[in-house]
Amino acid sequence: MPKERTYNLFLDDMREPSDAFSYTQDSRYVDKEWVVVRNYVEFVQEISERYLKNELPDLISFDHDLADEHYQDMSNPDYNQFGERTGFHCARWLIDFCIDTDTALPDYMVHSMNPVGKINIKSLLDSYECDYCGGKGYHKMSCRRNFVEYEDN
Repeated sequence: MPKERTYNLFLDDMREPSDAFSYTQDSRYVDKEWVVVRNYVEFVQEISERYLKNELPDLISFDHDLADEHYQDMSNPDYNQFGERTGFHCARWLIDFCIDTDTALPDYMVHSMNPVGKINIKSLLDSYECDYCGGKGYHKMSCRRNFVEYEDN
């Protein structure tokens, strides 16, 4: 039975979707209904349990910093140093999940206020299925995205 895209998932340890609207002005944060998860464990659990009910997220919005320990200098982050996983870890898990289940990546946004974390999550998810080179989970060496400066949308 094919899985249906039935819900929108908002990952953030403190904020609600309406809070993200206040600084992004993206109306999807107030126009859509959201399931809110606060950490990596809830993120994995929500997607996994709903998958068993033939449901997949239609849209996921990611925060990066999901615990107090993440609010530090992230200019050169070592994501493995944290006790609590970040939104980046959630994005990595999502890609593995999509590969393992042969499922298309859902639509996504990144509402994190951490500029480096935001770029890292967006770059990871953008590179999963590259329109330029056809790579799934990687960029081919010849991909022009390797040579184009990252644009933050």
